Amino acid sequence: MALSEPSEAVPEELSPLSQQREQVRGRGVPLGVVVVMEDGSPLTARRSSPQERTPSGGAELRRGPEQGERRAGPGRQLRVLLTPLSVAGRRMPQKRLLGAYDDGGGEAAGKRLRAEPPGTPPGSPPGPAAAASPHGSGSDGGWDAESDGSDGGGAAQDGYPQLSAYERKRLKNITENAKFFAALKLHESAARLHKIATRRQSNVTKRPKPKKAEEETVRRRSMRLQRVEPSVLEVPTQPEAEEEYPQVPAGPLPMVPENLVKNSKLTEELLATWMKISEMKPNDTEKHMCDMKRYQNSLNSMVLSEDNVRKVVQNRICSVAIHPSESLIFVAAGDKYGHIGLWNVDCKGEEGAHVFAPHNYSVNCMHFSPSNPAHLLSLSHDVLRCGDVTRAIFDEICRSEDNLSSFDFLEENASTAIVGYWNGSVAVVDRRTPGTSSELSANIGFKITRTVHVHPVNKQYFVAAGSVDVRIYDVRYLKSDGNKPVSTLNGHTKSVASAYFSPVTGNRVVTVCADDKLRVYDTSSLSSTIAVLSTVRHNNNTGRWLTRFRAIWDPKQEDCFVVGSMARPRQIEVYQDTGKLLHSFYNIDCLGSVCSINVVHPSKNILVGGNSSGRLHVFKEQ
Repeated sequence: MALSEPSEAVPEELSPLSQQREQVRGRGVPLGVVVVMEDGSPLTARRSSPQERTPSGGAELRRGPEQGERRAGPGRQLRVLLTPLSVAGRRMPQKRLLGAYDDGGGEAAGKRLRAEPPGTPPGSPPGPAAAASPHGSGSDGGWDAESDGSDGGGAAQDGYPQLSAYERKRLKNITENAKFFAALKLHESAARLHKIATRRQSNVTKRPKPKKAEEETVRRRSMRLQRVEPSVLEVPTQPEAEEEYPQVPAGPLPMVPENLVKNSKLTEELLATWMKISEMKPNDTEKHMCDMKRYQNSLNSMVLSEDNVRKVVQNRICSVAIHPSESLIFVAAGDKYGHIGLWNVDCKGEEGAHVFAPHNYSVNCMHFSPSNPAHLLSLSHDVLRCGDVTRAIFDEICRSEDNLSSFDFLEENASTAIVGYWNGSVAVVDRRTPGTSSELSANIGFKITRTVHVHPVNKQYFVAAGSVDVRIYDVRYLKSDGNKPVSTLNGHTKSVASAYFSPVTGNRVVTVCADDKLRVYDTSSLSSTIAVLSTVRHNNNTGRWLTRFRAIWDPKQEDCFVVGSMARPRQIEVYQDTGKLLHSFYNIDCLGSVCSINVVHPSKNILVGGNSSGRLHVFKEQ
């Protein structure tokens, strides 16, 4: 097939079909492919999608299903016609068809669609209107259409011999579809309906809907804001819960035990025994120290029996005091909730112990008066009381809103005392003056004052143990503020639980610190700073459920002190001031708990230890 315009020279070695393709490409005209059998029979063709294209980029050609048997025939040849895509690939959208044939009919479609003959350059005048083939398939313009077999006759009749059978069928379908839609006159019907709907809407006048009156919401206001008195409603009276530990009133209290109703006679016997032993004066013998070997032998002779273990109070013991009598053993113990238990150890049976409640809070410190053992002084957080067995009352000595921590006597007759406070200050109390206030309150610069103890010889000096400070002060120079210590005992890194002078000369001070150390200081010379004489590694981590350890001196021995222990089996330890462990009191059968608070008899070989369950353990000679 000859092209209308000459093209560039094509190499002779190419096939005629390739030469024709190169000539058309040289002109810049896209080509379409039309395949016709050599004998003129139709061949089904479709435009391939991008996924179905062959690797060479050409369109896949296939025969129709009715032509499947013709492929097997020998000697059949294909004729390939190259048609410019300006004709072969021309399609008209449906919207354009509707617009074109709405008023002009099918003839206008034939005039608007022009098929350009092969080889016609772009922009040349189109040919005559194409006549559609009478065998339309209703196709939408795609390549999947079957030929009707009329190759030559149809081309001659419609005047387009250059178009294939597929293109003629497609033109026919387009023309018939356009005529059909034009005959329906859908656009005219839609326009009339639109006018009718618009006209009806314009005539209708909408009546405005009456607005509902909005109910005003009233804000809720409390009766207090409205200043309205509440309605009187009778509330049923509820029974008041009985206090487990009723509050103790201020002022003098009768010395009446809690379980008085049934055991009034036994209580009278106990108080009579206390009065009797207090009238007997101990032998006026000078205190002397025995040699260490003899002292160790006396410690070894002290044992604990089952009869000497007794639950005196109901709760944890915070303080213990022993009567100085040499005729019998009489012990007092104060617990966490203000109870004081009195126990006659030599009396076997239930009548030997009775409990009193003179305080509201824990009894932190307790001493029998050295000049009159019929007086038992006990200190709680709010009050310092004196239990006078001769009058059978617990009298008030000092009451304060600040929490009291400990006390000690400034004189042998116990008429004055130095009192420590938990807020760090100290006070001087005189029992001879009326009222319950202190004579002097002094700030010594402590955050906490846990214990105070008076020098046994020079009564003007006292040692105070604070949070991490241990200092010695002169009571004669105390003032409300700006007090300077006489000596400072350095070396403590954590809070100090106690500090006490040695009983005979006061040349030693033993301290218990939370850094798990026991320290002994030489206070024979009160200089500004005092160095540590000896240090003992000791487990002082008692925890929150045990009373903190307090190391107390043996009144009969200047250089030995007693302290509780966390070791197992449970025991009470005796140390020398050099740090040497002299003895351990234990009994696997009778002692199964930690004795944090201990006291030693001033003249006899008797040791009393109290635990956290309210029990007292008495070690004595057999």
